[in-house]
Amino acid sequence: MRFTAKKSLICGALFTSAGLLSACGDTKADTTPTLDNAQIAKLIPSRVKQRQSWADDIAKVFDELKLHKDVQNICTAIAVIDQESNFAADPQVAGLGRASLAAIDEKLAEKFGDNLAKIFRTMLETRPSTDNSFIKQIQKVKTERELDLLFQEIFDYFTSTYKVAGLAQIAKLTGEGIDERINPITTLGSMQVHIDYARSHRRQNMSDRALREDLYSQYGGLYYGIHRLMKYEAKYDNPLYRFADYNSGVYSSRNAAFQQRIITLGGTKISIDGDLLLYKDGRALGKKSETETALIRLLATAPTPVDSKQIRSDLRKEKTARFEETITYRTVSEMFKQKTGREASYAIMPKVVISGPKLSRDYDTNWFATRVNNRYETCLSTAKKAKLPLK
Repeated sequence: MRFTAKKSLICGALFTSAGLLSACGDTKADTTPTLDNAQIAKLIPSRVKQRQSWADDIAKVFDELKLHKDVQNICTAIAVIDQESNFAADPQVAGLGRASLAAIDEKLAEKFGDNLAKIFRTMLETRPSTDNSFIKQIQKVKTERELDLLFQEIFDYFTSTYKVAGLAQIAKLTGEGIDERINPITTLGSMQVHIDYARSHRRQNMSDRALREDLYSQYGGLYYGIHRLMKYEAKYDNPLYRFADYNSGVYSSRNAAFQQRIITLGGTKISIDGDLLLYKDGRALGKKSETETALIRLLATAPTPVDSKQIRSDLRKEKTARFEETITYRTVSEMFKQKTGREASYAIMPKVVISGPKLSRDYDTNWFATRVNNRYETCLSTAKKAKLPLK
């Protein structure tokens, strides 16, 4: 748990040893048997309480998102839910309070400035009373939702009690409430969806705080998580790569393979992390990344050179299926084929370190994806034992 294309493949198609895993919209999906709610419940681990309730909500989400409810697709979702929360809508996290204090302290000066950060720290230590300070309350929380609600109370207390003029100006300039700027709970619910992703895909008009409550609900957590996991096109031949993307970012496995092509062609050492541009708070920076710099150098020598402006324009599409249609992507792929005599791999495992206040130690994307994939294979085995249709 973190604290932090072709038309026929739309909505999350994958290939597995059991055959094509496709979410919706193609012939295979139409001919693959659809599971009913009782069959979905059989695929959820037996240790999970209220299996049928979870199954009913998974089925409803699949229907709402127009995803095909076959064994492979359902097992894809179940594997991620189980890895991220063991089927808990509001997961408990050991040492959550202490970890969150460290995380919020790191953000204070950056988001508030030194003076406001000092006022906020003092407030945490002394208010609403020294015997029951906010710090002491934070240290006692056990679940993400408890901590989230407490932080909202703290932020409201801060803005109403201190009446600091700078706070309103910060909110005006950024378009964010103060709580959303420094709240350390950024991944929420049973599938640990980042709040930024949920904001971009709200299922109905609601405030940020209402959105957080929605994520902590059983249905809401599933809705945003399954949306994040499956509602994008990718020509992956192994579910492992979609699981990797869930951890390190949409298309990171495809983009990591693209970065590997650049290394093969140019001999330049760059990170294979699936991010082709540099980002801060989800926004692309103007500063050039290692990948962009290497591309500019490489594509200046292409049979038909590609200029830096075109490269930057193409790289801005790296989080979409359209990146594969760009001049930059196609040129690099053609150069790779000419040099090696073979087609490039569509996807490889991105090398990304996972860290955050909710983790006891650092991990990497391969660790996450492999464990999710193990759960996926267990789910498929359960389906076979239950004689559920795989094809």
